[in-house]
Amino acid sequence: MARQLRAEQTRTTIITAAADLFDRRGYESTSLSDIVAHAHVTKGALYFHFAAKEDLAHAIMELQSQAARRVAGEIDDRGYASLEALMRLTFGLTRLSVEGPIARAGLRLATGGVAVRPPLPHPFAELLDLISRRLGGAVKESDIHQDVDVDAVAHSLVCFFVGTRVVGRSREPAVRLPRRMSEMWYVLVRGLVPVPRRPRYLTLATRLEREIMAAVV
Repeated sequence: MARQLRAEQTRTTIITAAADLFDRRGYESTSLSDIVAHAHVTKGALYFHFAAKEDLAHAIMELQSQAARRVAGEIDDRGYASLEALMRLTFGLTRLSVEGPIARAGLRLATGGVAVRPPLPHPFAELLDLISRRLGGAVKESDIHQDVDVDAVAHSLVCFFVGTRVVGRSREPAVRLPRRMSEMWYVLVRGLVPVPRRPRYLTLATRLEREIMAAVV
């Protein structure tokens, strides 16, 4: 049991070190030797868990996917209105990016041409599905204009969400992301939500931003 625990701890250490380097340097610019040095493990320890750098990338994207589904599930369990659930989902995923390198590296891998091996869905396809279902619910609940094209809005929101993180990665620290999410929702709420319902969701965006900052600072 102790040996198994040590092996799991070593695997986690390697993945975290790889995620940090993939996030900061990119996949192509990071070698296995770099990861070994950054994780403070032996090459034998790395190869015991991962046969190739691609396996490490896949493990990171799988962890990112698991975390996204966990956040979505926890939000759904609380019974929020669909639009609130969607906003909380985007801020929840943002918090993951602020708190550690796995989510940040997962995004960089997804935008860097690293192949996603089935049955793992592509992160953007998974995000599109999570967003589309909540947008459809928000239309039914009249929190979003009835005449919107849900598919088009979902695609645009994915691009907005991903693009905000990609641009921010090269221009400002990750801790700035909650503010950028709040700004994103200020734009979206004004375009998608009927006027009488806007104050609730504009206030929610500010509150969710502050909750993340209070938790991570």
